[in-house]
Amino acid sequence: MNIKTDRMIIRDFTMNDINDLQDILGDAETMKNCEPAYTIEKTADFLQKFCIEKKGAVAAIHKDTAKAIGYILFNEFDDGVYEIGWFFNRAFWRQGFAYESCKAVIDYAFDKMNAHKVFAETIDGMKSVNLMKKLGMKTEGIQRSQTKDSSGNWVDVYFYGLLSEDRQ
Repeated sequence: MNIKTDRMIIRDFTMNDINDLQDILGDAETMKNCEPAYTIEKTADFLQKFCIEKKGAVAAIHKDTAKAIGYILFNEFDDGVYEIGWFFNRAFWRQGFAYESCKAVIDYAFDKMNAHKVFAETIDGMKSVNLMKKLGMKTEGIQRSQTKDSSGNWVDVYFYGLLSEDRQ
């Protein structure tokens, strides 16, 4: 994958992205709605095995700095159905980078990969849900008290999806 937007380049990860990815996955605040922050060893293993070998995610590269500021989960869940998710470097939050990057990946999925559906899930009922709505996704359900957050508290899981016909 190689997508260019006004401010971003979305491309496959390489091992050269290790430090930038650690800045994202190693940050406790960024990871608070997922799992505990990663060690550099865990990030390296994840980068190699999941991002590179399985091609389970792509890097969102800031054009001006050439820094990987975003991790975008993007993989085929079922035939024509793709899962998307994201973590962005906290220094770049609230500047539209996640929207710009994820919208480009979603557009690519529908326009170039003939996707039927793109979906996402989160336990963050505010920021992530707001981004899902902004991306045009529709509520598909809420599983109440379904999983534990990084502090061990039971939380809801929010499911959102976008069908190809929703984009008409």
